[in-house]
Amino acid sequence: MTDILFPQGGTLALRARVLSYEVQHLDPRQTPAARFIEDGLVVVRDGSIEAVGEAGDLLPTLSPDLSVTDYRPFLLTAGFIDPHLHMPQTQVIASYGTELMEWLAKYTFPEESRYSDPAVADAAAQFLLHELLRNGTTTAVAFCTSHPQSAESFFAESARLGLRMIGGKVMMDRNAPPALTDTPERAHDETLALVQRWHGAGRLEVALSPRFAPTSSEAQLEVAGALAEAHPDMAIQTHLSENLGEIAFVKELFPWAEDYTAVYERYGLVRRRALFGHCIHLSERERAALADHQATAVFCPTSNLFLGSGLFDRDAALAAGLRMGLATDIGGGTSYSMLQTAGEGYKVLALRGQRLPGHAAFYMMTAGNADAIGFGHRIGQVAPGFEADLTLLDARATPALRQRAERIETLEEELFALATLGDDRCVVATYAAGRRLHARGVSEPPPLAHGGLAGPSS
Repeated sequence: MTDILFPQGGTLALRARVLSYEVQHLDPRQTPAARFIEDGLVVVRDGSIEAVGEAGDLLPTLSPDLSVTDYRPFLLTAGFIDPHLHMPQTQVIASYGTELMEWLAKYTFPEESRYSDPAVADAAAQFLLHELLRNGTTTAVAFCTSHPQSAESFFAESARLGLRMIGGKVMMDRNAPPALTDTPERAHDETLALVQRWHGAGRLEVALSPRFAPTSSEAQLEVAGALAEAHPDMAIQTHLSENLGEIAFVKELFPWAEDYTAVYERYGLVRRRALFGHCIHLSERERAALADHQATAVFCPTSNLFLGSGLFDRDAALAAGLRMGLATDIGGGTSYSMLQTAGEGYKVLALRGQRLPGHAAFYMMTAGNADAIGFGHRIGQVAPGFEADLTLLDARATPALRQRAERIETLEEELFALATLGDDRCVVATYAAGRRLHARGVSEPPPLAHGGLAGPSS
């Protein structure tokens, strides 16, 4: 791996209302168990959380020269985690009027064909990561393009910012324009080169990234399976059962397969840390197979609504014991905000007669998504020993939220209002590895100061 310096913050203390969840089974009938401290203090040292507790208990233990950044009455949570998005699609968001397969051919593939150009890829990586930070997202799992340059740009900018990110060069050797197709051999060699350069470098990981079954030949899926076998702990990202036309196409291409999921099973791509975007039209057999192999189904509500793909069945997934994530799916998805994504997720589930309360939404955006991508032991919680990726939220950031706040009486109501009415304007600050990389109203990250970073008051 490359010897890369990943910046980390020094020692700092943040005072706020602190909310965190542990990894747990998400039961729609129950409220996820939360730890909430009305007047809390989070002490960070060298990029990790050292202590969390009541401010009154911890303040007397701090060094006299350590300034405390006081964010009260804002809410401090773990940084949001987005387990499925596309780096090269930031300029095709809101492209009008098609379903999945036509959308790819008309908008996405022409856009992605530009990403062999380092200037294009660098600019897109910088925009994406800064936009995520502006929305409180500190970790994402990203598809790049089939060009190795796109992944290099994504990882280089992530490294510069010190972010925990997962990404991969897309593997696809058919049913796409020549400028985007690789070969099984190139897919193997270019992915392996990225693994050797970036996988495990600082806070970065490479994900095996066959785009989806329609764009990979059986020879390429065999290559993906061989890479998966050689790297058993590596994340895998792909798409599954998003659109009925897509499913019919898979049946034509793989007539031997019992169903769509069986294609991935045959090549050893269904396992823990295998992230399957969408999973809308799964059979009971497919849900059971994904659950048995400890794979993850990723719910992408804004994308599913925008492309008219269908309504995700959260309760069926939970009943099967299937691990779940919640994601933006930029750029089929229409918002970088995990808050807006959760709000649209509520509406999708409501159409199925299911519900997504505020605590459940915040659990999914933090500890739940951390578990979904296999990092539940490192990120997603505000707890000692976890990486100091943190988001500060203002539940009165807009006139609509301030008006709503006049009638809010419980934390659950506040969280639900944030998830329903909130967006990037609610994000007061975003920290990654103890460094403040976004502050509301500031376009560039502030310089790291001795003893912590300045906040609204100290």
